[in-house]
Amino acid sequence: MVPRPSRRNLVGLLATLVACLTGCFHKADVQTVGNRPVVRVPRAGVRLSAGSVREATLFGDLAKGEDVRYVSRPATGLLQHTFTVEGANFDPDVSADGKHIVFASTRHSTSPDLYYKAADGRAVTQLTCDPAADVQPALSPDQSRVAFSSNRSGNWDIWVVGLDGTKPTQLTSSTGDKLHPSWSPDGSQIAYCCLPPHGQWELWIADAASGGNQRFVGYGLFPEWAPQGQTIVYQRARERGSRWFSIWRMDLHEGEPGYPTEIAFSSEAALITPTWSPDGTYVAFAAVTPPADGRGAGVSDIWIVDAEGRHRMRLTDGQSHNYTPVWASSGRVFFTSSRGGAEAIWSVMPSGGDDQPTGMTASGTAHAAAARSGR
Repeated sequence: MVPRPSRRNLVGLLATLVACLTGCFHKADVQTVGNRPVVRVPRAGVRLSAGSVREATLFGDLAKGEDVRYVSRPATGLLQHTFTVEGANFDPDVSADGKHIVFASTRHSTSPDLYYKAADGRAVTQLTCDPAADVQPALSPDQSRVAFSSNRSGNWDIWVVGLDGTKPTQLTSSTGDKLHPSWSPDGSQIAYCCLPPHGQWELWIADAASGGNQRFVGYGLFPEWAPQGQTIVYQRARERGSRWFSIWRMDLHEGEPGYPTEIAFSSEAALITPTWSPDGTYVAFAAVTPPADGRGAGVSDIWIVDAEGRHRMRLTDGQSHNYTPVWASSGRVFFTSSRGGAEAIWSVMPSGGDDQPTGMTASGTAHAAAARSGR
């Protein structure tokens, strides 16, 4: 859980995000247990807190539980890339050559800061050091800057800092919480999601240099710009017949959004945090499945699917928490996992195979789906 300084702001943000995870924007029940805010969502059994092994947190620090053996069926070469005695490492992004990673960590503070390291090394370089929370880093295409989300101004906003840790610059300052920046292929623009004071999560694009020319392009969360062209993949709650997120793709035409395409959904899991393969032909995402008995934190596995919703493959298999995938140019998929006890950055290499669980399907365009369902 992201700790203080902005506790009131944080509790409201967590309440909305967790409610959004089950497709319910206004029904979360926020309670205080001791000094910890706990969010409970009706029916889905999802719960946020940092005080129990049956509870999971939002930006990292998953509650520690019994380690689960990794079963590698359609993936090979499991590697661990970060190590820490205390705290957690999460929210990875990978350099264009696949040799370095940037991530958020609570290894030195209860508030997460940003770090940079060689993917196969142990030494880490601290990029930010602020009493507030810095999370969700994204390397610019030229590897000179890092965009991230921070509440250091009292509100969740998008910031940019040099890869050497210099010149932190705030890009957004309007009302509403802004999260998950993603660079355009040429580095000139940044996509992000925003929660206005009253409403649902929105997708926005702004100039990367100044934060100006902000444009609303749709509704959703966790946008990721394709490595080539003008296409964004993101997660969005299905508007009818489901309480879960699905994965969507949106093409931009001269900056204007086209009809969105739903490429994967599940009736049994929330599909979240999508990311592109280096060639833009596949998408990796996390599938969060609630526990069958309605208790505990459930399971989160990493999956991949092609951009047309075909050839689904599960890369992790077990009862651990695996999430926030990112694809390296080497073909390895990096992700956060609690399989070693504490949260750390791991990676796997996808191989051949097609392991499709019950309920995982793909669809055509959003308006075609609407026509079939009678919306």
